Amino acid sequence: MSNQNLPVKAELYNRRHLLKLGLASVGLTGAGLVLSTFGQKQKTKVKVPPLPKRSATAANSFNPLVLLRDFDYGTVKQENGRTVREFNFEARNSTLQLTRAVDFASWNINGRVPGPTIRATAGDRVRVIFRNSAGHSHSLHFHGIHSADMDGVVPIRHGSTKVFEFDAEPFGLHLYHCHIAPVTRHIGKGLYGMFIIDPEQGRPSADEIVMVMGGYDVNEDGRNELYAFNGIPDYYKEHPIPIQQDQLIRLYLLNMTELEPALTFHIHANMFRVYRTGRTLTPSEETDVITMGIAERHILEFSYGTPGMYMFHPHQDQIAEAGCMGNFNVVGNT
Repeated sequence: MSNQNLPVKAELYNRRHLLKLGLASVGLTGAGLVLSTFGQKQKTKVKVPPLPKRSATAANSFNPLVLLRDFDYGTVKQENGRTVREFNFEARNSTLQLTRAVDFASWNINGRVPGPTIRATAGDRVRVIFRNSAGHSHSLHFHGIHSADMDGVVPIRHGSTKVFEFDAEPFGLHLYHCHIAPVTRHIGKGLYGMFIIDPEQGRPSADEIVMVMGGYDVNEDGRNELYAFNGIPDYYKEHPIPIQQDQLIRLYLLNMTELEPALTFHIHANMFRVYRTGRTLTPSEETDVITMGIAERHILEFSYGTPGMYMFHPHQDQIAEAGCMGNFNVVGNT
């Protein structure tokens, strides 16, 4: 998105604002949605096809199709001439239905896996009010630059609240996660999310979507049995992601799969431009497969010129076949 210093207009991508407009319902139908994004000098249009109806058998409290474009810009305040973005996080316990036969006791932020995708502009002040209601000690560690007292490695007991406050820097694609030992278990249970810091000058207009890869050790044997994009295995295989033909897609991709040394990401019948860690405004390479270690993340940009159904998945086929598989449904311009 361009210029997050215009928070009300930036919230055109925020699900809560779309709900107010009556457009973000999971049962959304119609001819499609055209979003306006605001840059420093011009206003352009971004075409986002309507979301398909949610499956009647879905049993989770969140819909991964909505999570794709659900950016949380926080409650915006002005304090001492500075923009402050305030976010409310709560560590909770929730049961996820991963498949028809498998339930999973997750630890999470605000009842969803991954947690909220929070977003600020470089130079903003970020304030996260974190309440632990999950029964175990947890913490909240942000990647990026901050002081030691905001590093989130001290346990926060059940029923306690901690306020994390720091400047949003540097611009790029970051993450947050619980940092209580064993960290692998806390992350594997779902305590993680994405943190985007936009450059002050913004980026070109695009249909922006978020994907977080994760794994589930469902029988606690130290190995993942299931994998997923945005929380639920095979969701985007069964519910393809609608994108518009010829529309620039900006994919914020994060690998949070513990117990695996690395995962790859591949799209079919296309190439993508890579902005490593989101730390550049120009791409470093163009490819169709990228390798990502744990907590590694990149911005990928691409568009499809031909309508149709196109797969995306890790190129470790056993991981793709165990739930980390999806499809883009490219909707024609006519």
